[in-house]
Amino acid sequence: MQLLIIRHAIAEDRDEFASSGRPDSERPLTAFGRRRMRKNAKGLKRVAPPIDLLVTSPYARALDTAGIIAETLGIKTGPTKVQALTPEHHPKDFLAWLAKQKRAQTVAAVGHDPHLSRLIGWCVASFDAPIADLKKGGMYLLTWEENAAPEAGKAKLAWLLAPAHLRAIAD
Repeated sequence: MQLLIIRHAIAEDRDEFASSGRPDSERPLTAFGRRRMRKNAKGLKRVAPPIDLLVTSPYARALDTAGIIAETLGIKTGPTKVQALTPEHHPKDFLAWLAKQKRAQTVAAVGHDPHLSRLIGWCVASFDAPIADLKKGGMYLLTWEENAAPEAGKAKLAWLLAPAHLRAIAD
C-alpha cells in the first residue's frame, strides 16, 4: 500500500475569516492558492503512482484541493470525505480507517497541518508529534510492505516534494 499525503493549498487568512463568524471548516482557498495548486498537481502528475482512491478532510479548503487534484490527474471518482482527516482526530484514527482499505493500492489523502505532519510521524516511527515540515500544497509518499496492513511505525518514506519542487517539474 502507498499513501500520498497532500496538504491543502493556500487558504484565506484564519483570523480574517474568523471575523466573518463562519466556522473555520468553511474557510476556502484563495484564488492564488487555487492557481498554485493546479501547477503543483501538474508536477504531481509527472511523478505520482496511479491513485486508486482520493480521500479528503470534509473541510472546504481540503475538498477544493482534492477537487483540483482529481481534475488534473483525471481521477473519475470524486474525493471521499473521511472525518479522520480533520485536525481534531489522532493520526491512529486515519490509520485505522486506512487499514480497512484494499491493501494493494495507492490512497491520496488531503488534509491539514499539523495533523498530517503528526500522521507522517505516526506512520513512520509511531511518534505522536509532527516530524515533518509540510508546506501548503506539499506532498509525501509513504509505503508499506506489499500486502502488509498499514501499521504505525512500519511505513517508509518514498519521497517528499515541496510545492516549489512540484511546480518546477510541472509540464
